[in-house]
Amino acid sequence: MTAKSLPISQEDPRCVASDSRQLNVQIAQEEVYSFFVEIVKKLPPEDVLREFKGLFIDGLDSEDSDYVPGIYSIFLNDNEQELCNTLKRCCYIIINNWKTNRKDKYIQELVNLFVQENLKIKTNNLPAVKICKSWLENFVNSKDYKELKLFVIKYDESAKGHWANRYTSYLLIDQSVNQNNPREQQEAARRLSKQIKDKFKFELAMYIARSQSACSSTTRYTNPSILGNHVLRLIKTIVLKRGVFSHENIAHIFLKQTQNQSLKEFKINLEKYLFFSEKNQELVDIWRQQFTDTLLLWKTDYNQEIITKELLLRTCNRVIDYLTTENGKEPSSLFILLLNQGNSLTLVIILLKIILICKNSRRHLETRIAHLIRFYEKYPEEECKGIINFIEIFNITFAIHAENVEYNLIKMEEDQSSNPQLNLDGYRVFSQMKVDRQK
Repeated sequence: MTAKSLPISQEDPRCVASDSRQLNVQIAQEEVYSFFVEIVKKLPPEDVLREFKGLFIDGLDSEDSDYVPGIYSIFLNDNEQELCNTLKRCCYIIINNWKTNRKDKYIQELVNLFVQENLKIKTNNLPAVKICKSWLENFVNSKDYKELKLFVIKYDESAKGHWANRYTSYLLIDQSVNQNNPREQQEAARRLSKQIKDKFKFELAMYIARSQSACSSTTRYTNPSILGNHVLRLIKTIVLKRGVFSHENIAHIFLKQTQNQSLKEFKINLEKYLFFSEKNQELVDIWRQQFTDTLLLWKTDYNQEIITKELLLRTCNRVIDYLTTENGKEPSSLFILLLNQGNSLTLVIILLKIILICKNSRRHLETRIAHLIRFYEKYPEEECKGIINFIEIFNITFAIHAENVEYNLIKMEEDQSSNPQLNLDGYRVFSQMKVDRQK
């Protein structure tokens, strides 16, 4: 079977009853999906590209007044969105297979089918063909196609082009949780986001190891962040808080102490937990008061409810909203306040504390960061130093506190002080992969 032989009806859909027409669309869509699921497993990528092009692009140059390109005929009754959905899902069926089988270069060719010069469609005055062409052009200019292009941004070249390209993993997470996206897109986005984050964690660990070695050549390691030579000191500052007073231990104690509390009690203690031990108390008090006033007014009808896992998740997600973006479109007032005062590290540590008491909020947090990137990406890089610095510190902090990597600060030089913050240069950071003892 080929794309041209797919049993797609050429009957004018405008002559069919609405329910029957919708059923025909669904049947045709399933036939197309099954077709690509089958051929992407069996045929070489070049043949898959040829079939895809034949189904969705070839034929739009026809000047035959009685001709409507095969698959478009079932969508001509104001079903542009369904055509877009079909096109998207077919793309992600192919991408998932090629990603699994490491055929990434062909994903680039698939995306390029819509932009290559030799595929520009000629203009003619046939009504049906003009509609089909406009739909294809709308797809190329849509958010859907922009999301598709994320799968061909090479991680090693992510620093090139727009500054937001460096943070593709968050934009992919946003795709993966959007229930309006086809499941193949959600799966592909989730997998690629994990690959990018794992690569960053590995490169950070290698950079730390090699940059502290006198015998390592500076050409043999790269800094995966854009923070320059200051990144090592930042890493030491983050790793510094270990042992009994580590963020992990404090989070564990907090969860034990707040068991069986009411939501009202929990909100009061959560505020203390998040802001405890933060420096510069004068500034912290300003953020703290604004935060407290907002949190205490949230879900007052549930104040007497005992905190459960579900209520914990909802509360933590809401706190994340206060600290990032409440509507998913623009930064919250608290986020702007923290960034304007140059307190990115403080904000990141507070967000880390939230995730340490509720790991299931991690995806919500990363989605909110994606929303912030989308808001700021319309501005040039020089105007976005605050948000970029925040994301870089966030990447490093959460890589250091990853489940599968352990970082330790080891004293290398004797000094008179017992406070390592006074002489971080006398310490070295060591990283190692954690062993899964359950295996």
